[in-house]
Amino acid sequence: MTPRCRGGKVWIIRASTSIVLWTCMVQLVALGHVWGPRVLKSLPACFTAANSGSRSPPPLAGGGGLDLATSKNKAKLVVLPPRRVYKSNGYLMVSCNGGLNQMRAAICDMVTIARFLNVTLVVPELDKASFWADLSEFEDIFDVDHFITSLRGEVRIVKKLPLKLKAKAEDGAVFNMPPVSWSNMSYYLHQILPLIRKHKVLHLNKTDARLANNGLPLELQKLRCHVNYNSLLFTSKIDALGQKILKILQQNGPFVALHLRYEMDMLAFSGCTLGCTDEEAEELTRLRHAYPWWKEKVIISEMKRRDGLCPLTPEETALVLKAFDFDRNIQIYIAAGEIYGGERRMAALYSAYPNIVPWISTNNFAGSDTSG
Repeated sequence: MTPRCRGGKVWIIRASTSIVLWTCMVQLVALGHVWGPRVLKSLPACFTAANSGSRSPPPLAGGGGLDLATSKNKAKLVVLPPRRVYKSNGYLMVSCNGGLNQMRAAICDMVTIARFLNVTLVVPELDKASFWADLSEFEDIFDVDHFITSLRGEVRIVKKLPLKLKAKAEDGAVFNMPPVSWSNMSYYLHQILPLIRKHKVLHLNKTDARLANNGLPLELQKLRCHVNYNSLLFTSKIDALGQKILKILQQNGPFVALHLRYEMDMLAFSGCTLGCTDEEAEELTRLRHAYPWWKEKVIISEMKRRDGLCPLTPEETALVLKAFDFDRNIQIYIAAGEIYGGERRMAALYSAYPNIVPWISTNNFAGSDTSG
């Protein structure tokens, strides 16, 4: 073969190779929108943006991925933990009880228990039958999608049961029970897990204080905190309203938000009746007996108080604020429900701190002008 022919052949090979590579690049670009998010989600942590500005927390156990989202024509990178792969032992349904704080703590506990038992958690149901009579669903209060995705590196969470199991639950055929209060992980491992494996679905119908505070592995305690501070975010509407309220409160300078825990349900539950009239004490006793899940019925108020198990009265609260040298003229907002005993019980606090707002309606804030 002559050098001229040999050079022509090399040129043809190079040209063909360039065309093939160019074609591959075009195909990859065309498929990028389909494969991109999946590929990015599987990338290790070293390829993720460390400071993406996302609200989502870094994963507990290292590693992570990226999810692409657009809002107002701006691309946002959301850091996601890698999905934990495990064989689920069944489904855990939970119905929270109590006020919002109790339910929030319970959700942290139930996520931790689900992680420990390697089960699939159904998004918790909030209490609708308590003293507060709040009909809100989980997704009305918390960002449910963030809750699920932020914990995917720890436990599998679903919004609903699969169809077959859902029909079983709707027919009331799911095994349900209240777990023992303040239980350790041994109880859940040896008592609860076998029930989940046997019935495929287990419904825990009480969740307040059902997991011990101490004596748990450090990783599980960390998970509790992770759920509380990173996974349970309020919905955007609630968050926006909270920011609006805060801005209004700050317009009048320094203020105190006082959680004066002296509502009717608290006094009935605790049995603390110091300063109450005989009629009020009887009313609180009737309320306590009206709620079957409040186990303690016969309570001696003086003994409760001596053991330090009673909330501060409004009169005692005034003394505490004075002892801490709070400015008499500071603005105080009562962050609580209606104070039991009304003006009579609040008189001493009003006298010591006259700038008290006892009751705040969110409707007033919704209509306020915060532009200034």
